[in-house]
Amino acid sequence: MTTPSRPDSRNTDRGRMPAFFSRAWWRAFRPARTGINSRERLRLVTGSLIGIFLTGLLCHLAGGTGVLNLPWLVAPLGASAVLVFAVPASPLAQPWSVVGGNTVSALVGIAVVHGTHLLGFPDLAAGLAVATAIALMLALRCLHPPGGATALMMVLGGISDPAFAFYPVMLNSVLLVAAGIAYNNATRRSYPHTQLPLASGVLSGKARQLDADLDAILARYNQVLDVSRDDLQTLLAGTQLRAYDRKLAEVRCADIMSRDLVTVEFGTTLQEAWALLRGRAIKALPVVDSSFRIAGIITLADFMRAAELDVYDGFDDKLRKLLRSTRSAYSSKPKVVGQIMTRNVRVAGMQRHLVDLVPLFGSTGHHHIPIIGEGERLVGMITQSDLVTALGRAADPAV
Repeated sequence: MTTPSRPDSRNTDRGRMPAFFSRAWWRAFRPARTGINSRERLRLVTGSLIGIFLTGLLCHLAGGTGVLNLPWLVAPLGASAVLVFAVPASPLAQPWSVVGGNTVSALVGIAVVHGTHLLGFPDLAAGLAVATAIALMLALRCLHPPGGATALMMVLGGISDPAFAFYPVMLNSVLLVAAGIAYNNATRRSYPHTQLPLASGVLSGKARQLDADLDAILARYNQVLDVSRDDLQTLLAGTQLRAYDRKLAEVRCADIMSRDLVTVEFGTTLQEAWALLRGRAIKALPVVDSSFRIAGIITLADFMRAAELDVYDGFDDKLRKLLRSTRSAYSSKPKVVGQIMTRNVRVAGMQRHLVDLVPLFGSTGHHHIPIIGEGERLVGMITQSDLVTALGRAADPAV
């Protein structure tokens, strides 16, 4: 027995790397369209305006160039505003990332400025400041892209006063985050946004397994993602649900119906019909005419109704009495299927979509629906079991 080869994780997780200067390689330079509507565009633009304006105004009032001879706003805060208001769910835009990332990076840049005379190479100092800032932000769980710009600004500006990291950098960051919390939540955007998975104790068994699978895939992917873990999980679940709906919508009655039919006719005796129900372990028998058109259906419920088994006292005796044959030509007791069958039968065509039958099974109490084909002849039967099986197959991503 051969073992199927395992697909390369690099191909399944990230896609095949395009060859340099190929059409696919050049295509990677083409920007994707931002998938937001005009209302969301207006929301994030307005938020950035309000956030920067309030931050600048309050910092200006707190000190400004006239008192401390320091700027009241730092340029990297503009990039921070893009993250806080445009992608508030991003791990890179969370409060600790903004405040911690900018402040730590500023301190790193200032420290590098103090050691510049030891390095003797300003270009090396700039690279060292940015790289060290990134390393510390990763270690402190506050990775924030504008932090790299903050560290670089310290080196290029020759800023050596540690107080600059707290005013204006940290104060700028704190005020921007405060504005982001107020504005994002007022406009129905969660901020701060949950970044950690739910505790395993509150998850069901299947959800816990899916959670573990997501962790395993993320570990194998091994890249920084600019999307929160719970948003990623929500997107995956939504994609699976949409795929499920699409697959289910494509299923027709002919795809899942049972074709191995056991049928009876109008004149089939009750004893014979009962024996078929018990022997085949089925709950319904289609009743057909000579042209194999549906004339009715007989179920266990029909037998119970005919035997007056609504009261369970004397169940066996009543059923035996119903099934017992009589020699008399005249009898009030029913003898054949046609006398007790259900005549008003809901049927469906072979090409009808399965989703159309779900309400019949769910709300009208139907357990069996005969399927008709050309000439309205009976060609199959769909039961609740067939429906459940089809729903399970549609939910299986491997099918």
